[in-house]
Amino acid sequence: MKGTEDAYQSSGNIFADLELADAQELHLKSSLVIELRRQIEGRKLTQTAAAKILGMGQADLSKLLRGGLRGTSVERLMRMLTAFDQDVEITVRPHSRAGEGGRITVTPVPA
Repeated sequence: MKGTEDAYQSSGNIFADLELADAQELHLKSSLVIELRRQIEGRKLTQTAAAKILGMGQADLSKLLRGGLRGTSVERLMRMLTAFDQDVEITVRPHSRAGEGGRITVTPVPA
């Protein structure tokens, strides 16, 4: 029925909104995969050519780009980005709100 759907304000992390136990890790991985996709598309590479650069099979890359995040570590995703001549920086600083848990974010630099 029209108008009966509940609307919720997103936290900015769909995985947390879905109350997944590993929400922060999945959000980080998805952010890295989004940047990996940008790198591949920006270079106008086929998945086969990109997979060769990354040292993996095209089918595995396709699965990853379609959201198959489990089974691939954050470290591996960062190494994939470095294979595309990207620097990955990790900054540790106090969280802005005392008493709240910290957060992990990925901030791509505009090309």
